[in-house]
Amino acid sequence: MKSNIHINSKKIRNLVRTNLYYVVIALLGFSSCKSPEARMPETVQSGSFLKESAERNRKLNETERELIQKIIDNNSDKNYIASESGFWYFYNDKIENDTIQPAFGDLVDFSYNVSDINGEEIYANTSRTYIIDKQELFTGLREGLKLMKPEERITFIFPSQKAFGYYGDDNKIGTNVPLICEVTLNTITQEND
Repeated sequence: MKSNIHINSKKIRNLVRTNLYYVVIALLGFSSCKSPEARMPETVQSGSFLKESAERNRKLNETERELIQKIIDNNSDKNYIASESGFWYFYNDKIENDTIQPAFGDLVDFSYNVSDINGEEIYANTSRTYIIDKQELFTGLREGLKLMKPEERITFIFPSQKAFGYYGDDNKIGTNVPLICEVTLNTITQEND
């Protein structure tokens, strides 16, 4: 009689082990199917960085406009024009009879001098070709070239956000530098020519 009880207890232990094995496997399977939960951020920002940045930019823009206005006031013999794009310019040499102006895709050949707002020369007698709106060029000059006719010479005053802005040109022009550019448009080769 002892042997029957001993055999039955062995079967029961094996059965419990097998069932325990399946229960553990099932629990592991269910817990691994759980979808990942989003973690809460450690710090919550209230947007103060954006507000501070906007305020800095507003003050910078205001300061640059005051400097530009002083230049315009000190050069009352020049007829400065405020562009819709946010820069100022005057004609050194204006061409009245030609009506051709650069358009998208036209190739222009131009030369220019670049100075800082105090008149300190940065780049002198630089020549370049540029395909309108298809190549890289800082915003103000890209928009200024579209106002020009062949053989015109214009002096532009660009606030820093229309020049190289926060990044500069990685060479001689630093962060947030307003520029004075004297530009001569030599030729326009129209895209459909």
